[in-house]
Amino acid sequence: MGSLPKDFLWGGATAANQCEGGYLEGGKGLGTVDVIPWGEDRRAVMLGVRDYRTLPEDAYYPSHEAIDMYHHWKEDVALMAEMGFRCYRFSFAWSRIFPTGEEEEPNEEGMKFYEDMIDEMLAAGIQPVVTICHFDVPLHLEQKYGSWKNRKLIDAYLHYCEAIFRRFRDKVTYWMTFNEINMLMHLPFMGAGISIREGENELQVKYQAAHNELVASAMATKLAHEINPDFRIGCMLAAGQFYPYSCNPADVWDALSKDRNNYFFIDVQSRGAYPSYAKKFLERNGIVLEMEPEDERILRENTVDFVAFSYYASRLTSADPNAGVSTGGNVIKSLRNPHLQASEWGWQIDPLGLRITMNSLYDRYQKPLFIVENGLGAVDRVEEDGSIQDDYRIAYLEAHIKEMMKAVEEDGVELIGYTPWGWIDLVSASTGEMKKRYGFVYVDKDNAGNGTLERRRKKSFEWYKKVIATNGECLK
Repeated sequence: MGSLPKDFLWGGATAANQCEGGYLEGGKGLGTVDVIPWGEDRRAVMLGVRDYRTLPEDAYYPSHEAIDMYHHWKEDVALMAEMGFRCYRFSFAWSRIFPTGEEEEPNEEGMKFYEDMIDEMLAAGIQPVVTICHFDVPLHLEQKYGSWKNRKLIDAYLHYCEAIFRRFRDKVTYWMTFNEINMLMHLPFMGAGISIREGENELQVKYQAAHNELVASAMATKLAHEINPDFRIGCMLAAGQFYPYSCNPADVWDALSKDRNNYFFIDVQSRGAYPSYAKKFLERNGIVLEMEPEDERILRENTVDFVAFSYYASRLTSADPNAGVSTGGNVIKSLRNPHLQASEWGWQIDPLGLRITMNSLYDRYQKPLFIVENGLGAVDRVEEDGSIQDDYRIAYLEAHIKEMMKAVEEDGVELIGYTPWGWIDLVSASTGEMKKRYGFVYVDKDNAGNGTLERRRKKSFEWYKKVIATNGECLK
């Protein structure tokens, strides 16, 4: 067995809307995620079928404070440096830089916030990996234009991109245009600020928004390479291989079809054109996309440099609607796999599935991959001595890293780095909870927003520090 490259990017990942807080500080405007509540109304708002403007006055919005990294970032960068991070994957809040999305000039206080944090990271030898849009659209653009339903968002997005590309031209190399771009299909409002209004054709709305994002991504890739040819621009999807429920060919076909639906966005971003199966799907469903004459050329000429993805679990599917039992907790529907254990939230634990997914993606695109999310959401307990003995998290990550290393060393998959999700506890995107913890660092805060925000190292902190220091060799 070989080794990971010496320059392999070990690190961790977060998103602004789940950790930053400071939601109206420093000139920041409201983002779409700022109106997604915790509690029973959360899923309906994320789906775009519940109008956030009709929520109760006492609704609690977890993103408003989150874990307050806005005021704790120096302490948090120091913790990353202590673990030996080589990179940190995080996002800019679009509405912190352009509060409404339509300003001519960026908000300098917002720019300075990110610049100060990036400078601190670089001084500690931590390379920034920036997600440009991570479930975060200025609310004004949703209210005025309907967010990505409207092509006007492309211009607003490119204006934002140009500002950050020029400001961080010499400080950031790795960028991702959209986080989990395929989530638009599953949680439209959370993923892209899309609300489904009465009488609208939901599929038409989603695929038109998808097209607008794909064109924006390609144009941003072009712009980035013009500003700095050394920029590496990536796409990012919520990944996880679909397995057939049985060897019945109908189940195998169902799994293949669902994989295609999931890969659709990345097929366009990585290959530069709508795949034939997608064109046929649009045709069968009467979906006619509004396109400009240059769109196809723009997509063709501006493909991404690398493919980033999140991996938490594989999926199981059947052509028979009565087959099996559905899992709990997953945004993307899956049947329960009898060969796998599950987390407390019903996410099935499948380390080998990561290797399978990596090989599928690399075989399909032949471009470098980047695992930018992987982790275990679990309830952590603070012991009487103040320690957090999260051996279950260590076991989960160790098993996945071992399969990741096999994909690189035995299968020849080209991999840039690995940034497990929620290196520090943060607000869960799917549930809005703090109880669902992922981090190596515990944050004292509960679901209702109570707590001191004190940071505390878990057992996994020292374990991951050793993994990074040995470039994964300690796991062999």
